[in-house]
Amino acid sequence: MVFTRTAGLLLLGLWTTGSVAAAAPVQAAASDPADERQGQMRQGEFTDSEIFPGTTRTYRVYVPAQYDASQEAALMVFMDGRNYAKASGPFRIPRVFDQLIAAGQMPVTIAVFVDPGTISATKAGAANRSNRSFEYDSLGDRYARFLIDELLPVALEGLNVSTDPAERAVGGISSGAIAAFTVAWERPDQFGKVLSHIGSYTNIRGGGAYPGLIRQTKSQPKPIKVYLQDGRDDLDNLHGHWPLGNEDMAAALQFAGYTYKLEMTDGGHSGKWAGERLPAALRWLWSDSAESTNRTAQQTKPDWQPHPDALVKSDVPQGKVHKMPPWRSKVLANTVRDWAIYVPAQYDPQTPAALMVFQDGQSFLNPKGRWRVPVVFDNLIASGDMPPTIAVFLNPGHDTTKPRRPGGKPSDRGLEYDSLGDRYARFLAEEILPEVRRQYNLSDDPSLHAIGGSSSGGICSFTVAWERPELFRKVFSNVGSFVNLRGGDAYPGLVRKTEPKPLRVYMADTSGDLDNPFGHWPIANRRMAAALNYMGYDVRFDWAEGYSHSADFAGERFPEAMRWLWRSESHRRVIDTSDDLKGDLTLLELLIPGEDWQVVADDLGFVDAPCADEQGNFYFCDMRAPAVYRLDPEGNRHLICEEAVSGLEFGPDGRLFACQAGKKRVITIDPDSGQVEEVASGFAPNDLAIASDGNLYITETRQQKIVRVNPDSGAVLALPTEIAGPNGIALSPDEGTLAVSDHRGPHVWMFRVQADGSLDAAMPSMSVRLPIDAEGEFRFNQPPPYLTRSRGDGMAVDSRGRYYVTTAVGIQIFDPTGRLCGVLPAPRGDQPLVSCAIGGPAGQYLYVANGNAVLRRKLQVR
Repeated sequence: MVFTRTAGLLLLGLWTTGSVAAAAPVQAAASDPADERQGQMRQGEFTDSEIFPGTTRTYRVYVPAQYDASQEAALMVFMDGRNYAKASGPFRIPRVFDQLIAAGQMPVTIAVFVDPGTISATKAGAANRSNRSFEYDSLGDRYARFLIDELLPVALEGLNVSTDPAERAVGGISSGAIAAFTVAWERPDQFGKVLSHIGSYTNIRGGGAYPGLIRQTKSQPKPIKVYLQDGRDDLDNLHGHWPLGNEDMAAALQFAGYTYKLEMTDGGHSGKWAGERLPAALRWLWSDSAESTNRTAQQTKPDWQPHPDALVKSDVPQGKVHKMPPWRSKVLANTVRDWAIYVPAQYDPQTPAALMVFQDGQSFLNPKGRWRVPVVFDNLIASGDMPPTIAVFLNPGHDTTKPRRPGGKPSDRGLEYDSLGDRYARFLAEEILPEVRRQYNLSDDPSLHAIGGSSSGGICSFTVAWERPELFRKVFSNVGSFVNLRGGDAYPGLVRKTEPKPLRVYMADTSGDLDNPFGHWPIANRRMAAALNYMGYDVRFDWAEGYSHSADFAGERFPEAMRWLWRSESHRRVIDTSDDLKGDLTLLELLIPGEDWQVVADDLGFVDAPCADEQGNFYFCDMRAPAVYRLDPEGNRHLICEEAVSGLEFGPDGRLFACQAGKKRVITIDPDSGQVEEVASGFAPNDLAIASDGNLYITETRQQKIVRVNPDSGAVLALPTEIAGPNGIALSPDEGTLAVSDHRGPHVWMFRVQADGSLDAAMPSMSVRLPIDAEGEFRFNQPPPYLTRSRGDGMAVDSRGRYYVTTAVGIQIFDPTGRLCGVLPAPRGDQPLVSCAIGGPAGQYLYVANGNAVLRRKLQVR
């Protein structure tokens, strides 16, 4: 770089070296004539990233007037750099830096403003695709490596910048803010300060995990200093609740002993309020004597009195409690537990009774305790506020191969209650409920089945209903442990991005609840309640200031909670998506109330290759017959040919193309005559996507290949890919992007389709929700044991650009930039979910091949 001093101003020579385009003319960073010491700016383009291949981005470099090349300058890097550098924007960093440096309130600091990457379209009619979310919202060190190893060496060439992380800061807004935190978190050896404005510590791409990760570093905090700002009216949308996300981050930083500052300002998802506080925030960030925010919650012990309905009434019939023999479980291997059953006085063996199962049963059974369930049930059943209900009281299991915990406590409470997945639900469904049914007449109606608990018993109860809503549809949770004991902090994100389940949920917590190495219970419960509210669940959340991690608050109102939980009136669902931004394609706008899955074809062998034409006909293959069928708009089934195919799609010339891996060929099928013609051979095609120019893009799963086939000549060209098991494949509506699912991995990959039909810019842009390994090890203070194979299979794209991918956990839906919008469980969970297609006259139906059946669901695509 060439430095020239002219008229007292530092001018930066401009250059072009490989990845950097010619920069714009030098301009002053600010236009205040009263300030004679203005830094200078230059601009460049970075186009040669190997970490984010195919991306182009603008960057700007600010050099203060006080910069002396003989002395190391501090460094600050801003994500969404254009917003921070803009002279008329809310931040105006160059001008603020000019003033604070001149006043000696921050060191001489060079600023680098980095825009997010864009994948520029080269194919006619295709649009550029933003890479912002993949770069900013993803956890891990990918973006840090991009900054440190690729961009900054170019942007800072010729400048003398400190390598001391205490003299290097990183900042951003919204997704740029979590990106800034991620960079410092992954590389505290490079950056020791973080400026975060309205940070997206939500479940866009897993950012909600940070509070739990931060708390794990309490014994050895990372050497980073963090400033957080958020607006009290910030977003509450499909990705999460921004204010609670930032509060959770602050609580975790405080608990783990970090130097941090949290400012909750007025306003919402905007830089306006952050900009007003920016000079003070920078002074704090660069001060050696900055003090941390200290947020405390007062625990209290109010006088406790039982609710009138928790007292024995002489005129109310009393049920009986039967102590059961210790239960030895096979599902929860090696465990034994005590349990009991309450039978109301009104129980009639001829009439099916309702059911409620309590975890930590001894506590809920205690007639002198806070819950006094038998007494409360006696009174509420007698008053007609709840139906005659049999209650099951289960204590946690003890592993007979282990010693008991202090005080004789069972060994497996945390393992059973805090673990996600369906193991405890299976224990109830396969062992306890059949035993209760053997003795009592229970209703088969899941809306008459409730489950409840406190603390870890609370999250356990929710997990059971979440996993098995066909068994339990009412949940009671007091001071629920929706924290990182064994991954429960994931629930708010799961709730917001899963098709709503028919659950009614009562929750209670207080401000004096726990704040410990595993989470902040009050914030966790507020995040959980907010998620349930956003998705329109029938939920009630009772809250109070003070108290502690106890049954005091909820115990006083337990009868009222039961009245609400067992009330007869139906829930009126209220949906508010006003905080969903333009690109936030929430399930709430896609799903049509009252529209469920409809059976299209049933009792088949094994269905694959769903496909639709513009006339409303639907096509599929029964692989075991084998046969390819057409269903006309009236639902009549017509046999086309007797072939087994794993992919069907119409080309632009009207031909119906199909993949035949067994015969190692691609064929066309005449929809009217059934005539088959070979197009290409010599490889094992699995699925295909067809461009408007006729080119076929085909996956070879076992060979780990993507190939391009010319339909006229039959020429086959293998295209490079890093995918372990390429399977489903689909083109975006503008055909500028090709998406490919990985059956053996955790991602869906996105490629840029070049004008000549070649592929580049390959990135694992979609992170697939993974199934939990029921046989895996559920470790304490760690996420559940997820399987690494998503079983990503068939794919479809709607007119809005959403990608639909069939996987082990259901149909996963992603927006055009690769962010998960939500998951629809398989219509038939006991059958494999193979592939999907968009069809119908207006492309309003989602069809799925689900084992031995084809089903469809009407959607609100636009």
